[in-house]
Amino acid sequence: MQILVLKLGFDLIKLYFCNLFTQNNFEMIKEFSFGNFRSFKDIQSLNMTASKINEFSETNLISIDEKQSLLKCKAIYGANASGKSNVVKALNSFITIINDSVKDEAVLFNYVALFLLSDETEKLPTFFQLIFEIDNIPYRYGFETSNREIKSEWLFGTPNEREVAYFIRENDKITEISKKHFNEGHKLVSLNVFRNNSLFLSTVAFLKGELSRKIMQELLSITVLNGLEDKQLFFAGDEVKNEDRKNKIVDFLKIADTAINSIGILKLSKDDLQKLVPENIVNDFIQLQDTDLLISTHNKFNSKKEKIGEFQMLFENTQSAGTKKMFQLSSFIIDAVSNGKTLVIDEFDARFHPLISKKIVELFNSKENQKGQLIFVTHDTNLLSADVLRRDQIDFVEKDKYGESHLYSLVQFKGVRNSASFQKDYISGKYGAIPFLGDFTNLFSVCKKTYK
Repeated sequence: MQILVLKLGFDLIKLYFCNLFTQNNFEMIKEFSFGNFRSFKDIQSLNMTASKINEFSETNLISIDEKQSLLKCKAIYGANASGKSNVVKALNSFITIINDSVKDEAVLFNYVALFLLSDETEKLPTFFQLIFEIDNIPYRYGFETSNREIKSEWLFGTPNEREVAYFIRENDKITEISKKHFNEGHKLVSLNVFRNNSLFLSTVAFLKGELSRKIMQELLSITVLNGLEDKQLFFAGDEVKNEDRKNKIVDFLKIADTAINSIGILKLSKDDLQKLVPENIVNDFIQLQDTDLLISTHNKFNSKKEKIGEFQMLFENTQSAGTKKMFQLSSFIIDAVSNGKTLVIDEFDARFHPLISKKIVELFNSKENQKGQLIFVTHDTNLLSADVLRRDQIDFVEKDKYGESHLYSLVQFKGVRNSASFQKDYISGKYGAIPFLGDFTNLFSVCKKTYK
């Protein structure tokens, strides 16, 4: 019965969000490329451009024009320690450097990590590039950097039929800049306004350049999350303080069959806390201060299973890990599908029932979702089905014997039919990107020798 409710509930999500979708021209990812970063030696690309295959043509795609469509979802599979999470970390580093390079001189040191298992890459920079679209204009922005200084930076755009250079930077010099297309930057070139460890685009945006601010704003709208970290709980808690957002989150939790009627904030003053903390340990608290506690409201029943009222619980102490994660992600999912943003989640399926993971993916792939994109790292092979994902929506990461990670798509395998069992073929090793495991029962003989 509970599973049936879960299925029916998530089918209502698409109807519930229909009136929330906007037609704003938000940034959409076409392709993200990176290289010499952590376990990735060579430049790899996460491609969100749809291939010319006749699969889910009307639902899983965002139509750009008659010639091009983008994927609404991308799933990334691979063995443990293959480098899947490094794809997400690369995108997060790219975004963080854009956001922080002007104000934080340590950001390169903190977020740039070279591939360390080859002498070929020791003195080479890390490469980042994103191809995206804003207001129907394709852009290509990227930079190469060490963990100390920016080595090169570029912005290209295609306002008409041909791509043109908006600006090109080499080390601390702007070697080419378009007065026509990037006048806000052209006026600043002679002033030497950027440091060797800060980005030119971010600097121009900081100085109120119109186009650069718009590009930067849209790039920073990409949300990158780790599905195993709980720090997003604090952000979701802040969302509850907004009545409209709280109602949407509560509706989402109800649809997900969490048995939560409402969410609220319990405000405790310093005096309240003083009374609640036992006298024998109160001196252990250095400082008591006003605190907001998240609470959830549930139905309460008598012995005849009749509802007799409601009961409030401390959310953090009483809810399951899966419910907490659903709460944490709810506002981000709602924002992405409502406002056409890109949501990137590492360890997407952790703590989730497979039906929940599937329904969230189906939400993004639905025809009601106009521009929202979901990129996620997962081990959930239940999603490896032609009924859920197109072949170009499935990527794999595999690490070779030299410690190098490689990113590739299922659509690159020739002869794979839609009727094939993607899940079965993946588990059997047909597509690679699985662990090569030894015989774990050998551990018994090792243990006997060790602990005699």
